[in-house]
Amino acid sequence: MPQHFIVSFIGNDRTGLVEEVAETIRGHGGNWLESQLSHLEGKFAGLILIDLPSAEASALEHELTNLPSGRASVRVTSVVSNALASSANQSLELMGPDRQGIVKEISRALSDVDINIVAMDSSVENAAFTGEPMFKAKLEVSIPSGVDLAQLQDRLDSIADAMMLEIDLH
Repeated sequence: MPQHFIVSFIGNDRTGLVEEVAETIRGHGGNWLESQLSHLEGKFAGLILIDLPSAEASALEHELTNLPSGRASVRVTSVVSNALASSANQSLELMGPDRQGIVKEISRALSDVDINIVAMDSSVENAAFTGEPMFKAKLEVSIPSGVDLAQLQDRLDSIADAMMLEIDLH
């Protein structure tokens, strides 16, 4: 009986890697449901939600770790449903001079009021005129019922002032 698993992997980026991973999953009776894949500094990393017969999980992990074109770091993890109660998903965008601690401060402010980060994309880019490294992030957050949005906005504004960031919660 198929069960949901998450395949997490990181390996050297190369043409055909996604096809190789997909074929290996299919070869073990798996079905690719959802994924987030990304190229970072010559590596290719991904998270893939699959349906897979439970008995195949260990063999799939072993085969993906030892792909013919190069070893990869792979985990195949069983998924246990853990739905979070929430009232709404909202987006949070921030931008400002790059420095240590930005993600820590934002994630702490969110977790302190039980806001879950559902997705996050970030980058450091050079500013157009000055060339100064600028940190940019876009987060999707799940906000539980009862969170005081005005209080959250005040906390985010304090972080923005202290770290010279622009933070927008939509």
